This record gives sequence, structure tokens and C-alpha cells, in this order.
Amino acid sequence: MSNLNEEALRLHRERQGKIEVIGTLPLNNGNDLAIAYTPGVAGPCMEIARDKNNAYQYTMKGKTIAILTNGTAVLGLGNIGPEAGLPVIEGKALLLKTFGNVDAMPICLNTTDPDEIIRTIKTIAPGFGGIHLEDIKAPECFYIEDQLKEELDIPVYHDDQHGTAIAVLAGLYNALKITDKKIEEAEILINGAGASGIAVAKLLTVAGAKNIVLCDLKGAIVEGDLSINEPQQKIAKTTNRSLEKGELRDLIKGKDVFIGVSTGNVLDREMVSTMNKDSIVFALANPQPEILPREAKAAGARITATGRSDFPNQINNVLVFPGIFKGALKVRAKDICDEMKIAAAKAIAELISKEELNENYIVPNVFDKRVSDAVAGAVMSIAREIGLARAI
Repeated sequence: MSNLNEEALRLHRERQGKIEVIGTLPLNNGNDLAIAYTPGVAGPCMEIARDKNNAYQYTMKGKTIAILTNGTAVLGLGNIGPEAGLPVIEGKALLLKTFGNVDAMPICLNTTDPDEIIRTIKTIAPGFGGIHLEDIKAPECFYIEDQLKEELDIPVYHDDQHGTAIAVLAGLYNALKITDKKIEEAEILINGAGASGIAVAKLLTVAGAKNIVLCDLKGAIVEGDLSINEPQQKIAKTTNRSLEKGELRDLIKGKDVFIGVSTGNVLDREMVSTMNKDSIVFALANPQPEILPREAKAAGARITATGRSDFPNQINNVLVFPGIFKGALKVRAKDICDEMKIAAAKAIAELISKEELNENYIVPNVFDKRVSDAVAGAVMSIAREIGLARAI
């Protein structure tokens, strides 16, 4: 790990980050200058002034999103501030370009005030075709996204929530096929009741799951518990309908599925052994999973997945967000809705054929070039079907 860190530091220092701006028009002579700038630039300016939607055709808006962070919830590092969060959103911008051919502008926000974040994003939104929120802590992230979705006419997407949820659902679709279980009947425990855990619970519910319990360090999320935050109180109204109480060790008994979006080493063999036969364990904490796959399997789990690339079944957001924005930009979508998320998860899962599907291959590899197009296609199809597309 130390060698990897040293190499990462060296390359980031030498390249001064991971992305750069490249011009799309030549600039070699006076005629080029007249077209790219004055007086030629007046043409597209006037077309956009006539109809602001023409910005999608004549500017970067049609292929560019803003990716924003205030660095308050950086994966594995916590609240490290906007400057320290910049390498992450630069990395996301690189992934968007590489896997989805989507341009992204990383923007750091030096504020923790959710209303100030909302005002800032609304102010810059005219220049972008979508908004990608990253590493903003809960519960503020829920409020920020909800307000922006109400007030903007471009898609707003919080990857810590929705990318995780879509990737989890894609893997779960295939894991349930192998274990011959139905999502409507599966007993599901989600450990971690922050942004990711709540988003996973919401999407699995939309997908048909009826028996979901969330828990955190304090125990089960139960309706009526006034000590939990507002987003947890909301999700408690649609989950844990049996009003289960207790800690992780108690709650995992008799469950078919464990989904960990929490912290490393909180699950042990004994806990896994109390799950139902052919159990599914998604231990997604990074860099250290809630339990290592070999430990989970030794305790009886049939299928395991992590967020890491050195184990089979990597549940990774890069399977999701490049294709989401690729599709959304192509149809100039106004929003990214639950139907799109479900369709994206199914598209990812269906890339693995019945013949290929096995315990160690439930999601495609992140470098599988089919993934981005499959997700984009699913997003575009739903956007057109339900009237969220502005372009055919």
C-alpha cells in the first residue's frame, strides 16, 4: 500500500492532477480566431438568447456536468475539507470522460451551509447539463439534493446515494437468481443508515423489496424513535415494519441478505452463521470490508461481494454514473428518476448471461466497455417513455 501511495503522490504532483481543458476548435490564424471568438461568437450567442435551450447545441452544456463537493464526507477519510476533496472529484471527472465520454468540471465549495450550497449551484447551473453531488455529508446531502431537484430543470444526482444503490441492486438481482430467492420475499438487513444505506433501502423498496431493516451503531432504525435524524425517521416509515430492535448481532439472525455500507470488521463469522441458508453478503465498506469474503463464506454465505477490485464481485459506482450522465445528456433529461435507476440496474445485471452467471460473477467488470452504453440506453429509453427527455 505504501508503494501505491508513493506512486499516486508522484503522478498527481507531476501531472498537477488528473484532468485538463482541451479546445475543440482550431486556433491557428485570424480566421480561426474570428470563428471561435469575436465576431463569430455572436452567432451562437444570439441563437441562445432567442432560446436558451440552444445552449445544448452551441456550447459545452450539452456534454458537460458540474461535479461538486465540500469535502465533508470523503470515502474512508471523513470531513477533510473542499481542497482535500478535490482529488476525488477530479478522479470522478476522469472516470466520467473515460467510461462515458462526459466532460465534468470539478468544483469545490468552501461552505457547510446547505442553503448556501443550494444557492451557489443554482447560480452556476445554466452552464451545465447536469449536477453531480459528491462527498457531502448526511443529513444535509438529502436536503440539498431534494431542493435542487425541485428548483432546477437539469438532472441532479448524488453519487454516494444513487450510484451505490443502483450498483447494489444490479448485483442483488443476479445474486437472487443464483440463490433462487425473490426480492419481494427476501429478508434484507442494511448496516449503515447514512446517505448510502438510506438510498439503497429506498431503491430496493421501489424494486419490490418488502422486508428491509436498517441499522447503525446505535442499533435498528425503528419508526417512532425520536433520537434518529429526519431522513432516518422518514425511511423508518417504510422499512422495519415488524419493528425489530437490537444491534447488528441480533438483527442479522434469519436474514437472507446483508448489505454493509458502514465500516470495516463489524461482521464476524458467528453473525453470518445465523443468517438463512444460501445467504448473500455484500460487505461494501472501503478499504476494509465489514467482513472478508473468505470469512463470510466459511460461515455459510453463498455469495459475497465487496467494493474492492481484489475480490470477485466488485460493487462499484463506476458501473453506474458514467452511463447515467451519458444517457441523461443525450436526451437532455430534466431529471434522473427512480424508473431510470431501476432500468439502469437491470441493464447492468442483464449484461451477464445465464450461462456466465455464477457465485463469483454477479456484476460486470468495471472495464467492461458494454456497461456505459447499456446504462445510457436504459436511461434514455425511460426518459423518453415518461416525458423527461427534451431531445429525441
